[in-house]
Amino acid sequence: MRIQVNSYSGFKLNERPIRFVLDEHSYEVKEVLDQWHSPESTYFKVRASDNNLYILRYSSAKDAWTLESYRRVAQGL
Repeated sequence: MRIQVNSYSGFKLNERPIRFVLDEHSYEVKEVLDQWHSPESTYFKVRASDNNLYILRYSSAKDAWTLESYRRVAQGL
């Protein structure tokens, strides 16, 4: 799966994702639910415009984004 992420860059580069394109479908990040760091990457758990949950990873060493996880949220809950 190919992912392209547009991010907010304020104090630092790629501070948080704001929208992404996954397999030619565009999603807006509605909410960043969690964020954590490893020595080389920053992870973001986000709720997207389709109401599903995604974990996006930004690798500063590679200057690249990847999709680490996806969870479909049951509708009507």
